[in-house]
Amino acid sequence: MNDYLLLFMGAVVVNNFVLTRFLGLCIFFGVSNNLSASAGMGMAVTAVITLSSMFAWIVHHYILVPFNVTFLTTIVFVLLIASFVQLLEMVVKKYTPALHKMWGIYLLLVATNCVVLGVPLINVESNFSLMKSIVNAFGSGVGFALAIVLMASCREKLRLADVPKSLEGLGVAFIVAGCLALSFFGFSGMIK
Repeated sequence: MNDYLLLFMGAVVVNNFVLTRFLGLCIFFGVSNNLSASAGMGMAVTAVITLSSMFAWIVHHYILVPFNVTFLTTIVFVLLIASFVQLLEMVVKKYTPALHKMWGIYLLLVATNCVVLGVPLINVESNFSLMKSIVNAFGSGVGFALAIVLMASCREKLRLADVPKSLEGLGVAFIVAGCLALSFFGFSGMIK
């Protein structure tokens, strides 16, 4: 149980894909203008990463490896992820149209987000078991959600601040993201 907790905490804080590996920045900067949209997007990315990693592990170990077609791993994973994102879009559009409108094009960008593809690929490359793959994927999703919610809360506070004209918008967002990344780099080496 201790291994799973360390793997989870390592994925959330130490190996945060957004703030230490700089993956998934398109959604990170695009959606972090609004705190509620960021929280929802964090939940959506977490769900997609976790489910797609679970099914990607199953497909990889029970179909690709036995039939010796592991060279198709990336293509198969992209198809799995695109299917989950399409399903998520249909569910969100039907049950929460306001959230669907708030996310806009960024919901479809989840399918092409490098974090969503990177986590299943890293799980397969690291030769994790199914349970470790699920824990790592869930932790990576929670880490993404944490990063985007932190960024959104900072950006909402910055709307009230006196920011120089030349830094308004994405300029100050890049500075804040750099400061957040530096703070997360402080955790490196704590959990392996």
